Amino acid sequence: MAALTNELKRFIVQSLACYDTPSQIVLAVKQEFKIDVTRQQCEMYDPTKRAGKNLSKKWVDEFHEARTKFKEDVSDIPIANKSFRLRALNRIVDEAKGNSVLKMQALEQAAKEVGDSYTNRKEITGKGGDPLSMLVTQLQGSALPFAETVTDDD
Repeated sequence: MAALTNELKRFIVQSLACYDTPSQIVLAVKQEFKIDVTRQQCEMYDPTKRAGKNLSKKWVDEFHEARTKFKEDVSDIPIANKSFRLRALNRIVDEAKGNSVLKMQALEQAAKEVGDSYTNRKEITGKGGDPLSMLVTQLQGSALPFAETVTDDD
């Protein structure tokens, strides 16, 4: 087992807090730090798992702080940004030389992205994009006799 520095422990804790799997973290540690760690070593830094039940308060606090920040702040995730997604779709269109099906799918996806097709926001307008007209009438007397005359079939 490799001895872990505080910097490496912090990396593992923050990665786990961002829902990375121990297998993903093993690969990331190898790539970033050139150190071999095991999945079991990584699991020891997850206070939500049985292996991490004896984790020190410092790392438990770090984990929960990182998890809260991760859940609340999507601005750090590039794909959550519309501009990033459109740029990626543009690259797909550029690189889809002879693949017209892929190109059309990417163009359709981009059109939906720009048209806010993936949001719950709906804008309702009247004819020609004008505001909806509202007809408000004030009833005098009782509306019931009016209803009877309309429904009465003689």
